[in-house]
Amino acid sequence: MSRAHVSFSDLRTAAYCPRKCYYQRTSDEADREPPPEVESIRALAMRYEELLAAPADALEAEPIAVPAARYRDRLAATRDRLTDDGHWARLCEPVDRNVLATGRHCRGIVHKVLEDPLEPVVISTGEPPEQGVWEAQSVQAVGAAKALAWEHQTSVDRVWLEYPACGVVRTVDLTTRRKARYRRALRTVRELDGPPARTSNRSKCKSCEFATQCGVRTRTLRSLLDFR
Repeated sequence: MSRAHVSFSDLRTAAYCPRKCYYQRTSDEADREPPPEVESIRALAMRYEELLAAPADALEAEPIAVPAARYRDRLAATRDRLTDDGHWARLCEPVDRNVLATGRHCRGIVHKVLEDPLEPVVISTGEPPEQGVWEAQSVQAVGAAKALAWEHQTSVDRVWLEYPACGVVRTVDLTTRRKARYRRALRTVRELDGPPARTSNRSKCKSCEFATQCGVRTRTLRSLLDFR
């Protein structure tokens, strides 16, 4: 494969399942554009204060993943946790949005850019794990941090992961281990010259649109919103 810039989405997919990444990159029919519901969920991340003030019936009409009362409680707890250090205001009013960041090795969309200090925000349309973030998303987060740092010629030590459909915000520190996972995913994408071995975690196959092509048996429909 070419040593051109690797996309954030390819990094994320390679960290999740290298074989899926291969099929996405080689399939003429692979739809690389997100479905419309993805944008409606991402838009929630710019409306937090409005959502906190919304009545329950209005909240239920939004693309949230939990009941309205639980959503409001989660979002309020997130606001209270982040307000004292000024992070809540930074997330609600970023200095820039939907920025195409191009680094030394990878490129992609940074959904929000925060300043003082410079930090990227990645918005997930899915649900978070009980603690932390999904490994594939942490790889994407490191890629976003490195790309933004390369453009601004400054260090970036932290990335924010927002799960606006759930009212949850998490952080990703650029640890040595996470950087190593990023480098491994980058190398995986660049060395894809044939389908890698199938994943041993068959639960990942249930929502994969390439399950039939891959040769695994699955009876569930494709997930359009995210993969973990």
